[in-house]
Amino acid sequence: MKKIINQPDQLLDEMLQGLSLAYSDKIERLPDLDVIIRKDLPKQVGLISGGGSGHEPAHAGFVGDGMLTAAVCGQVFTSPTANQVYEAIKAADTGEGVLLIIKNYSGDVMNFEFAMEMAEMDGIQVGKVIVDDDISIEEAGQGRRGVAGTILVHKVLGAAARSGATLEELVTLGEEVVQRTKTIGVALSGATVPEVGHPGFTLEEDELEFGVGIHGEQGYSREAMQSSLDIAKEIIGKMKPAFEWNKGDEYGVLVNGMGSTPLMEQLVFYNDVHHLLTDEELTLSFSKVGEYMTAIDMQGLSLTLIQLTPEITAYLKEDVDVIGW
Repeated sequence: MKKIINQPDQLLDEMLQGLSLAYSDKIERLPDLDVIIRKDLPKQVGLISGGGSGHEPAHAGFVGDGMLTAAVCGQVFTSPTANQVYEAIKAADTGEGVLLIIKNYSGDVMNFEFAMEMAEMDGIQVGKVIVDDDISIEEAGQGRRGVAGTILVHKVLGAAARSGATLEELVTLGEEVVQRTKTIGVALSGATVPEVGHPGFTLEEDELEFGVGIHGEQGYSREAMQSSLDIAKEIIGKMKPAFEWNKGDEYGVLVNGMGSTPLMEQLVFYNDVHHLLTDEELTLSFSKVGEYMTAIDMQGLSLTLIQLTPEITAYLKEDVDVIGW
């Protein structure tokens, strides 16, 4: 394992120190906590997300004007504690309530919901939206995982909160956005957790795996290496029945790098996706390509599609002042 780090057990602390120093005009770290919060707190509903580290720029890279109020950062691929989330809720509340955006993993859901109960006992209004956009595989007892589509939820709800939406309105809108958002990933290699020192899974040089999760969870099919176009055809072939789209429907596209896929390759893939979707006679009104929800150093990418409405499109296109967008 070759990584530019010091001691693996100090990785989260040193990363958050570096982040808060490098972008001190936008964000700060709450003292003695693994929480990044925006420096100026407008009087609006606070938005908090988070989860295990290793997905950078998610989630702390989306703290700022127009997106999140705060992000709670767990150890690598490990849910943050309920106490950390509770402290973030208290810090983010300006009297309008706080919304938690939670990826659908058992540890995240349990700890965020426990923190929600603690905050409500303090008289803070707290709502939640659980993101489960990964349609590649159903996990027994847990359901679909929350992956790169979470970033689009951050973006839409961040814009809506900035416009003055209430906590109840944000919960309703968030649930609609989640329902309209679907993601499938593909991996060419596994991710190496620094404290483990070796990849979580291995693929041969001529193999790829469809449906892998952002922590290296098993996908639905391991196959021979394919061209970008064939990968796009496979993923879109599964998206089509999931959305049941019709000609003329309006969609947004997010191509997300997993950490070690060059932007050149991501753009080649987007080119293929764009042409396949326009061949379906869909209208593509929004697109993003880059690294938003990574898996440390995994080689691969994911495709997220979101079925748009005029309101969602407008919110997606609003300017923001955050590190990762």
